[in-house]
Amino acid sequence: MNIYEKLLAIQTELKAPKSQYNSFGKYNYRNCEDILEAVKPICKKYNVVLFLTDDIIYVEGRHYVKATATLIDCEKPNEMVFVSANAREEAEKKGMDGSQVTGASSSYARKYALNGLFDIDDTKDSDTTNTGDKTAKEKPAESASNSTVSNAQPPKPIAQASGAMTLAQAKAYCFTNGKNANKPLGEASDGFLTWVSQNGNGKAKMAADIILKSRAEVKSYQQSLIEDTEDDGDIPF
Repeated sequence: MNIYEKLLAIQTELKAPKSQYNSFGKYNYRNCEDILEAVKPICKKYNVVLFLTDDIIYVEGRHYVKATATLIDCEKPNEMVFVSANAREEAEKKGMDGSQVTGASSSYARKYALNGLFDIDDTKDSDTTNTGDKTAKEKPAESASNSTVSNAQPPKPIAQASGAMTLAQAKAYCFTNGKNANKPLGEASDGFLTWVSQNGNGKAKMAADIILKSRAEVKSYQQSLIEDTEDDGDIPF
């Protein structure tokens, strides 16, 4: 099995139930530790190792923790897959010192990096916006009018199960309402895309994640060119 076949097997077998409960919002959720506890035995089964790393990035006057989840094949160490996610650090948070604020952002970013790597479905509710009325909305449908179909056109579209979206499609994605309606996400700032990634869902979140990852890869490549130029004094172009 190559690394992608192993990743597919892990994605299929992984079950990470929402075992945590938010008493304020009255909803269940999973955290980073829940995912790690569930995935470690499966990683051992398929002889792969999972690494989590953090970087601090500065975007438009705000600090973000960029977490990267990397899956490496122990049998072929050169084969790996990675996914990154960002979480913004609050300037201050009541009852927390600076290190705790960073730690909380790290945990949140790592959770969504793991979500992306293992295709964990989080579209049914949001950790930050669920207001407790989810139960009523998810009662078994008794008629067509109570069911949600994938070809409907709600203000916040739900991602299809396949989840396939190219970079071009992500850049062309537009909201259907609000002050950013009809503005392609490809023209949005990193700060706005990060907000969408953290607070949005469905296709909007997927598109933001894809664009942010693409921009991060471009910036990393550009930085490597700068570093190479500083090392040998040559112009790369």
